[in-house]
Amino acid sequence: MSTFVGTVMIDCNDLDAMVEFWSKILGLEEKARYPDYVWLGRMGEQGPALAFQRVPEPRQGKNRLHLDLVSTDPPAFTETVIELGGTKVEDHNMGDFHWTVLADPEGNVFCVTPVH
Repeated sequence: MSTFVGTVMIDCNDLDAMVEFWSKILGLEEKARYPDYVWLGRMGEQGPALAFQRVPEPRQGKNRLHLDLVSTDPPAFTETVIELGGTKVEDHNMGDFHWTVLADPEGNVFCVTPVH
């Protein structure tokens, strides 16, 4: 038996806004759409797809799961996130390792690190 992560599903209130934000920052195309669900393409050749489902309740509290993204230019990526309606939450350093915590338009946090 083989098991793998096929899709990372993100709950959201504004389905279209979230799909637009994430498809633009990750360069993913929309692959399937249903009334309350949208699937984007895979995150990398062997990676899982990213998908969104509309839910009625707003996000409460801190994410229990988040994406760690890797960028060749984290400062430029951070600016793109902000231009598209996301926010910069905070920077972190651990020795020589640096990462930035960002949030999408609905407040879901994710991190970006440089390629290492």
